[in-house]
Amino acid sequence: MAQKNGQNKQAQNKEFVKEITPKAVDYSQWYIDVILKTKMMDYAPMKGFMAIRPLGYALWEKIQEQLDRRFKATGHENAYFPTFIPKGLLEKEAEHVEGFAPELAWVTKGGNEILNEPLAVRPTSEAIICDFYSRWIQSWRDLPVLINQWCNVVRWEKSTRPFLRTSEFLWQEGHTCHRNEEDAEEETLKMLEVYREFLETEMAIPALAGRKTEREKFAGSLRTYCVEALMTDGRALQAGTSHNLGQHFAKVFDITYLDQDDQLKHVWQTSWGVSTRLIGALIMVHGDDRGLVLPPRMAPIQTVIVPILSKKDRDRILEAVRELEGSLKENVRIKLDVREEYSPGWKFNDWEMRGIPIRIEVGPRDLDKGQVVLVRRDTGEKQFISREDLPALLPQLLDQIQNDMLQRALEFRKANTRSGSDYEEFKRIMENERGLFLAPWCGEDSCEEKVKDETKATIRCLPFDMEPEGDKCFACGGKAIEAAYFARAY
Repeated sequence: MAQKNGQNKQAQNKEFVKEITPKAVDYSQWYIDVILKTKMMDYAPMKGFMAIRPLGYALWEKIQEQLDRRFKATGHENAYFPTFIPKGLLEKEAEHVEGFAPELAWVTKGGNEILNEPLAVRPTSEAIICDFYSRWIQSWRDLPVLINQWCNVVRWEKSTRPFLRTSEFLWQEGHTCHRNEEDAEEETLKMLEVYREFLETEMAIPALAGRKTEREKFAGSLRTYCVEALMTDGRALQAGTSHNLGQHFAKVFDITYLDQDDQLKHVWQTSWGVSTRLIGALIMVHGDDRGLVLPPRMAPIQTVIVPILSKKDRDRILEAVRELEGSLKENVRIKLDVREEYSPGWKFNDWEMRGIPIRIEVGPRDLDKGQVVLVRRDTGEKQFISREDLPALLPQLLDQIQNDMLQRALEFRKANTRSGSDYEEFKRIMENERGLFLAPWCGEDSCEEKVKDETKATIRCLPFDMEPEGDKCFACGGKAIEAAYFARAY
């Protein structure tokens, strides 16, 4: 009991954050402070688990909403599969289970009975979904199968950080089956582009797309592709992956179909997914020392109205702001903050910390002049806007903020991307400045391992259609066969 009380007390102390630590002082602490101060999550009694609080979950709902629309527009349907996977089913694919073995959580008892066969809590769903597909698919007429699942998964992580790496997290995982390799490859790259476009268009996060190395690809896949984003501390973050699984899983789980030529053939498969780590990316790409900065398209609340009340003008100001809210709510996600137990200054700081893109202030003098004070969260710029013009101007300004945030992120990535063939310079940059480094690479696993051991940097992706600048590998001097982006990463 004493230990439990101690854990609860520790969790309470962690949640209480008086001030947000500046990025330049301690980036990791800044990240945690922002999350706790804005009440996006809270620590669970079990290490590595968390409760996602309303603001954090509202961001996940925006991610779901925007991606789900894109998935359905490309012909995919949602389904749901069991949380538990029988041990024998999981172990059918040795390479796959070996990749997840250290992270698996097992259920060995149901009620008061010991289970005849242990059940793994899904770390990913290939095994259980393949078992269903082996029964559902019989003929070429059943293809393609285009299914997506929104769910939670469990991976028993040793080192955790809220949203970025937790023992349980939310995600989506697409699992599709096709008649041939060409169709599977087209699907894999199509969904990769869906992720890249979503990150840029909705989250204002520029992402590099490319292929993972053999060393970094998903266990059991033919090829793995990824989208990589650069955080403001110079580290890269894998924001999403798309795998061409080939026929490997189909052969293990006997997923076959009778083709038009009356030949029994194995399907070609893909899987692809993103998770709640995108919330971590959103915080780190756009946040500042005052807290969150949300792109308008992701913000659950795009605009907040804060009335500046006085005893004399209270009623007419409240009447005016309610009328203003009514004129704006059809085109903008808006919140009217009429809490009188907090001062206007306290509210300004609170909504700034929560990253709301635009704040509208209305006081007695503004009312007399027929105007409002409009403040941008991303730049702090203050404007005086006619109330009459506001309904037309506000959506335009939100679009401008969205574009400006993307441009700033692009400029940051450009300023922190270097290239060259000097390995010593690369080591210095990874140690002191970080960022992305584009270099000619030999393609050898041993060379990739050497770079990681010496610099803690990994190959984030092998960009599409890019020839290496130079004919020698920057790290080992061997023949360069492709260009590679290196970075330290989360």
